[in-house]
Amino acid sequence: MVNGIIKELKKNANHKKAKVLTRFFKTGKGEYGEGDKFIGLTNPQIRAIVRKYKTISVSKLTPLIKSEIHEFRLTALLILVEQFKKGDDIKKKKIFNFYLKNIKSVNNWDLVDLTSHHIIGAYLFDKDKTLLYDFAETDNLWLKRIAIISSFYFIRKNEFKDTINISEILLNDKHDLIHKAVGWMLREIGKRDTNTEEEFLIKRYKMMPRTMLRYAIEKFPDEKRQKYLKGEI
Repeated sequence: MVNGIIKELKKNANHKKAKVLTRFFKTGKGEYGEGDKFIGLTNPQIRAIVRKYKTISVSKLTPLIKSEIHEFRLTALLILVEQFKKGDDIKKKKIFNFYLKNIKSVNNWDLVDLTSHHIIGAYLFDKDKTLLYDFAETDNLWLKRIAIISSFYFIRKNEFKDTINISEILLNDKHDLIHKAVGWMLREIGKRDTNTEEEFLIKRYKMMPRTMLRYAIEKFPDEKRQKYLKGEI
């Protein structure tokens, strides 16, 4: 079955699109996606293939998730998401462990953003969350992004404590992709509980990276947003 997935992915390859994606996902030397390879599929094309092959055995996804080709890894990860959503506790644990075993392959922002909260966040929701704090404390860009984006699942359940704590850990991170991710999650908290978001922001907004702050206050009324940006809160 995995050969069928590979065949369909290659059949939909688009050289011109691949060149665009290579630039968009910053694959050049010294950039965050250095060395990542694309064959030029769109997300709708990938999701159509995922729907067709979503019952494939988890173990058979190994060649895809270990591939150097971005779209192969994304396909495998999205199949895991689909199976996790419908799986029982045993299946969910298996998928969680498989995801962790192959976490080095979750190495670009779309791979993290489309999967980590659906698997890591969902699995850890009612369990010990030390793993996320450990990820946040590493020097690895993708593990740090997984830590904060995984908490999106908690936010959707109106549980904000871990997102706030992880945001605190990542507050002084140097990478723009972490600034955006933390700001995004704070904004998501604010959509549900403005007081919780502002309690965090009021104490820290003057020291926050500008991008993080802009993402966090994006949905605020313009007058309030301008006060934050001008340091007048």
